[in-house]
Amino acid sequence: MIALSLAEIAEVVGGQTHDIPDPSVLVTGPVVRDSREAGPGSLFVAFAGERVDGHDFARQVVEAGAAAVLASRPVGVPAIVVEDVQTALGALARHVVRKLGTTLVALTGSAGKTSTKDLIAQVLQRKAPTVWTPGSLNNEIGLPLTALSATEETKFLVLEMGARGIGHIRYLADLTPPKIGLVLNVGSAHIGEFGGREQIAQAKGELVEALPEEGAAILNADDPFVRAMASRTKARVILFGESGEADVRAENVRLTDSGQPAFSLHTPSGASDVTMRLYGEHHVSNALAAAAVAHELGMSAAEIATALSEAGSLSRWRMEVTERPDGVTVVNDAYNANPESMRAALRALAAMGKGRRTWAVLGKMAELGDEALAEHDAVGRLAVRLNVGKLVAVGGREASWLQLGAYNEGSWGEESVHVSDAQAAVDLLRSELRPGDVVLVKASRSVGLESVAQALLDGGVEGEVAAR
Repeated sequence: MIALSLAEIAEVVGGQTHDIPDPSVLVTGPVVRDSREAGPGSLFVAFAGERVDGHDFARQVVEAGAAAVLASRPVGVPAIVVEDVQTALGALARHVVRKLGTTLVALTGSAGKTSTKDLIAQVLQRKAPTVWTPGSLNNEIGLPLTALSATEETKFLVLEMGARGIGHIRYLADLTPPKIGLVLNVGSAHIGEFGGREQIAQAKGELVEALPEEGAAILNADDPFVRAMASRTKARVILFGESGEADVRAENVRLTDSGQPAFSLHTPSGASDVTMRLYGEHHVSNALAAAAVAHELGMSAAEIATALSEAGSLSRWRMEVTERPDGVTVVNDAYNANPESMRAALRALAAMGKGRRTWAVLGKMAELGDEALAEHDAVGRLAVRLNVGKLVAVGGREASWLQLGAYNEGSWGEESVHVSDAQAAVDLLRSELRPGDVVLVKASRSVGLESVAQALLDGGVEGEVAAR
């Protein structure tokens, strides 16, 4: 974070200083909520959770060098005490972002946010110092913490924004006002919470409504819900996609023999060829979104294409491809799942597995509400249509719907199987995998199927995760 005195921070957040001998002491280190990350000059934010109360670690973090604690009550060590810690954290982020004047890029969408954010970060980093959201820390706590990690040298700040309801993105955009707003898609993720795609579109579109007139709204030309958001912004609109009307578009899209996308990138400033290191055709749309942002910020088509061709995955468990010594390829895409990302992963598996036996180890897609049965059934059916060699559905009711969809689509019989948990899936795979097989592992985060992928790579299942 930029250096601020404890007195300045207290004024910004509307707090009272307690047990601070010298209010001119500067916070020169990071703002953290994990006591293990506290160090010299840091500011520790004490959240009181259901299981752990950060206030209990106040003395520990100060002993580790933290300048003070942002707390909701006095803690016996230097502290800035506020009525609500989350509100204070947001106020501090808003102050720092406005003081820095860095170019802020915000993105949202139902699927692909983290992968696209990672691509944008890797492309922009080639132009100037860039700070971006780590992993999927895209909520009311993660976003301000990321913003506060920017310094005077930061030219671009790339923030992923998530939402579970109307007003969430509006709140985040108020904390960290973006100049460039990117909306990827409107899909089925969290549809059970929102109530329908129209409501999801309403929530995601709050991002473009927050943009200034001199800003840019970057919208997916291939998604009618997103494209319609052009009427909701006063900013300039830039379209990306495979549509011929897109300002930044892909032509001659194809997959390499290993399942990696290649295409010709066309921007208003020129064209250049891209062959990605990532796996799956769905990354073409993500790459075009990143290219549109980079073009808006002054990068040439050739510079963007080179950066996209060299970019990798910065976040764990998202199409992580690892080949074992015996030739079995494990694709760990277990961080999360929704219908759109499930379909994309299955198509990637089919492309990667040409001439090889393929396995889809799948589990529940959460938060689908009344659409849950139909969506799980459809994913099972798609696995058959893509000629996936064997479906292993892991878990309870939703997994049974996956298996039933596959069975009804292709009368697979023994080619689709329903198992109770991760350990059962591992036991099955260990007994039946052959050299050269390709295994995709994917489910919503709550299922914990990353343990299956890890077990196939290191020979064990972590008990805590496997028991879920």
